[in-house]
Amino acid sequence: MAAVKATWTTLFLCLALVAAGCGDDDDAPTSAGSNESSSARSPAEAAEGSKPTVTVPTGSPPRQLVEEDLIEGGGPSAKAGDRVTVQYVGVGFDSNQEFDASWDRGEPFSFQLGAGEVIPGWDQGIEGMKVGGQRQLVIPANLAYGEVGSPPAIKPNEALVFVVDLLAVE
Repeated sequence: MAAVKATWTTLFLCLALVAAGCGDDDDAPTSAGSNESSSARSPAEAAEGSKPTVTVPTGSPPRQLVEEDLIEGGGPSAKAGDRVTVQYVGVGFDSNQEFDASWDRGEPFSFQLGAGEVIPGWDQGIEGMKVGGQRQLVIPANLAYGEVGSPPAIKPNEALVFVVDLLAVE
């Protein structure tokens, strides 16, 4: 019986290695509007809880919210009315400068999704995320701080780029 189990284990490992070697990520399509902007961490880095690096997309800022799942979570989905807990890093689209990161404060940020407690781009962009996931949001100015900005770090009419990790949904 042990020999049969060892044979099956070896067979599954071989199949896994063959499957891992198939395909070429160089030909994989990127999501619309991403312009190779992946700021992805590996799932191992996400599990370790390390602060991600944000890469601002090239070209003009978007006119609509752009969402890209960098790591798809496996837990419950966030929906309007839920209290969510996140870790995040924010960078100005034009300035390419980090203006805020919950990681730097050493504590996650919690808010009620869809209640207007955060900028509209977050209320819209985090909805549907699954716990354990990481999403990049490229938020146009009208869904961020608009014509006023948030001086001195965020200038008027500046689009924002966030990488958000969803830690919990209540």
